Amino acid sequence: MATQAIAAIQPDLSDAALAALTAQLAERAEDYDRAPRFPQENFDLLARKGLIGLTVDPRLGGQGAGFVEALRVLGAVAKGEPSTALILFMTYAFHAAPDRNARWPGSLYEKLAHEAVAGGGLIGTFRVEPELGTPVRGGLPKAIARRVGDGPNASWLLSGEKIYSTGSTGLDWFAVFARTDEPTPRLGLFLVDPRSEGIEIVPEWDHLGMRATVSHKVVFRDTPVPAGHDVDLREPEEWVPRPGTNQTALYWNALALATIYDGVARAARDWLAHYLNHRVPSNLGAALSTLPRVQEKFGEIEGLLHTNRVLITSAAQAIDDGQAPDATEINLVKHLANANAIRAVEIGLELTGNPGISRNNPLERHYRDVLCSRIHSPQADTVLVAAGRRGFSQK
Repeated sequence: MATQAIAAIQPDLSDAALAALTAQLAERAEDYDRAPRFPQENFDLLARKGLIGLTVDPRLGGQGAGFVEALRVLGAVAKGEPSTALILFMTYAFHAAPDRNARWPGSLYEKLAHEAVAGGGLIGTFRVEPELGTPVRGGLPKAIARRVGDGPNASWLLSGEKIYSTGSTGLDWFAVFARTDEPTPRLGLFLVDPRSEGIEIVPEWDHLGMRATVSHKVVFRDTPVPAGHDVDLREPEEWVPRPGTNQTALYWNALALATIYDGVARAARDWLAHYLNHRVPSNLGAALSTLPRVQEKFGEIEGLLHTNRVLITSAAQAIDDGQAPDATEINLVKHLANANAIRAVEIGLELTGNPGISRNNPLERHYRDVLCSRIHSPQADTVLVAAGRRGFSQK
């Protein structure tokens, strides 16, 4: 699947090393966009650099990276090739969750942790379904796990469909959100080996941008799930976040998505700066970057990206310091950062005109990629309604 296991490596997280990583990943970004496929070469590179197990606990061989450090790496990856970053973020978030050992069988979790440290073990959670949509908005999944046998050695047969399954064709593990067939159904994750029987990947992902995420439909037809791989089953109400409970998954979702699309906008900004510095119209006799109006608009881009850096970094540092913002605030960071990223790339299109939307230039690809920020949960309406309600309640 994703990578061949290699010995654990001490990663170089210096600014120079991350800039070099961005440049290496950017070399293949256009190819992945034009001929979408799982970015295998990129994950081989990340494995060689020891970056896949970055958030794994040090006692299991990882770096135990917090939000600030992990988001620096994720931002560098996203600036080079954002689909790779979106797939990587799922593995980072998985190992960053502090309750993982408490809810998962210890030996099974440690197996996945050691795989990540060795350069593999990519895992993705499949939650969205054709009928239900995302479970964030409520409802029970149609995907069902039927028990086979009794007692602690009972296994399961999993059936159902999952769509928008990021990383589908290259992951080492699927964590599938499903309900049980018990009289009172429980909800939870079933850890599935992609090589298991009864799995079909339907290649239907053909979207505007982020095309190398290969977020295809995955169909399970009585797919066997071994005993002990029913890794996190709870009563339905236990999946509803409550004040005071750990919300690491929510923090990761918001800040990783903000970081990834900010990375896209920064790649667009860098290309635009080069273009404006070297575009010399014959009637002007000087580069476009010398015009005050162009400098003003480019300064607007700089302001938007500076705001993003402050929003994301301050929130990440607060979480690392044990002073995490609440759910409403952290989701506002995601919403604002993504809106700023989109606007930053739009300004680039305004400054370039036709060249900006030509497929000969990467700005067109960056714009398509950054627009995909709008589709991730929680979406703008959910975020803003929550912020509005809280604002009214405080007056």
